[in-house]
Amino acid sequence: MSDITESVLKYIIEHPLSSSKEVHDGLNGAIGYATAKRILNKLNAEQLISTEGKGKATKYLVSPSYELLYPIDLDEYFKKEQDERQIKNSFNFTLITGVLGSVKLFTADEEHHLEALHSKFKDNISHLSTAAYNKEMERLAIDLSWKSSQIEGNTYSLLETERLLKEKETAEGKPKDDAMMLLNHKDAINFIVEHPDYVIPLNIRGIEDIHSLLIKDLGVDRNIRQRRVGISGTNYTPLDNEHQIREALNDMCVLVNSKENVFEKSLLTLALLSYIQAFGDGNKRTARIVSNAILIAYGYCPISFRTVDSIEYKKAMLLFYEQNNISAFKKIFIDQFEFAVKTYF
Repeated sequence: MSDITESVLKYIIEHPLSSSKEVHDGLNGAIGYATAKRILNKLNAEQLISTEGKGKATKYLVSPSYELLYPIDLDEYFKKEQDERQIKNSFNFTLITGVLGSVKLFTADEEHHLEALHSKFKDNISHLSTAAYNKEMERLAIDLSWKSSQIEGNTYSLLETERLLKEKETAEGKPKDDAMMLLNHKDAINFIVEHPDYVIPLNIRGIEDIHSLLIKDLGVDRNIRQRRVGISGTNYTPLDNEHQIREALNDMCVLVNSKENVFEKSLLTLALLSYIQAFGDGNKRTARIVSNAILIAYGYCPISFRTVDSIEYKKAMLLFYEQNNISAFKKIFIDQFEFAVKTYF
């Protein structure tokens, strides 16, 4: 976001229900009136501001989705240490049942870009034989198993992961649990490919089943947790009451099922399963697989996350925990979907 656009947005924050002329005059001639109007229209299209009234009586104010969508510089945000950041340190009960149900996560330009990529994917696979398609899906599954595990601290390299998943050859000197985590990922991905309708509609049982596949033989409880859990790197504290956790999961499923846009369904699942932290461990792994299950179920290209930087992924997730801001996480999702379409199939 340019400095002048930030200035316009800041003026509206400080002077809600201003007209376009008042915004222009408030910037003391820094830009022309036509430019001010163009910036206001752009901010409105991006859902950062909203309007009241029509024509010359139009007034501008910050939108309900401002905190959710406003672009935040991760490097700047994380210059402050964990205890210095001003955050939403507890679960936001109105996020799922209120804000997220009333906004579109993607701008019109972003939707157009994603749908163009989807069309490219459909055209690509229309020219593939079943054998060729399955080979590409296996390649993506290996990449996804590796990167999803690496984000969680797994020490296997991509090459070692390929040998393990293709030839069942474990890497020398690596923990047994690292191999099991990768094998579990492959089993979970195979399951969602073989049962593409399993997450339609999305429900708690389906989420629990996929989580069970991912944590098999890793000493992790299968059921929704009944105790408090902490998250490293943040003072955000998830819910610790089983009834409330189950209710939040149900609200999430209702929200996801109500959305028509498949990309919104997938992104919401990816972010909210991590935010709710329903299980003692394996939440983000479950989020990545269930999110991909939704894409596969509707005939969209799954995402491997292969080129995402693990630290940047964690920062984007922490930003969502602490500020309920999805901007950085949304960018990762868009970039990784584009990478997947251009790399596989």
